[in-house]
Amino acid sequence: MNPQLFFAFVLVAAALACTPGVDWAYSITAGLRQRSFVPAVAGLCGGYVLHTLLLVVGLAALLAGMPGLLGWLTVAGAAYLLWLGISTLRSWRGASFSAADAVAKPANQLRTFLQGMGTSGINPKGLLFYVALVPQFVSPEATLPLPVQSGLLGLTFVLLAGTVYTCVALLARKLLQSRPGAARAVTLASGIIMVLLGAALLAEQVVPLVAGVMQHA
Repeated sequence: MNPQLFFAFVLVAAALACTPGVDWAYSITAGLRQRSFVPAVAGLCGGYVLHTLLLVVGLAALLAGMPGLLGWLTVAGAAYLLWLGISTLRSWRGASFSAADAVAKPANQLRTFLQGMGTSGINPKGLLFYVALVPQFVSPEATLPLPVQSGLLGLTFVLLAGTVYTCVALLARKLLQSRPGAARAVTLASGIIMVLLGAALLAEQVVPLVAGVMQHA
């Protein structure tokens, strides 16, 4: 693998992982409300491992080239983000953010993992990120086969994302658990971010459909 291309990919991938979004919102919520945020971060990383596997076997490019199927994936991802965001908003008002409460009421770790995996795995933006970005840093002249290079780059992003999300969850716990008011405000913002992103993804599919129907009416 070309060292210069790999270093450039690391810089770009790190910048993307450090960009706040729905993954950050889920990490912050897990850091504030759960005894251990490890299942949440592992789930987020698991979703990107899934995208890496799709990329290696060539399915990612195939799915990206099928607008109909990608559209349904977008609708499913949008619905999931809306549900997750609304669930966060419904629970934020009466939630306690103390460490004692987190220990007393441990979350279902498998459910937390699957929710995190759904957050990153069902999001079609993640799929398009792998299709659009990773191939630009694959070198045909390298000794490693192209699928192996793609897999290594994908797993590099998983490692970077896992590190960033762990730091986000840990900082949220350290800085906000002693400030219940601020913690509730951040949780509220996280729920709103999820809802807005879900609504935006849904609008991307619904608005063109409605416009097409009106044109043919």
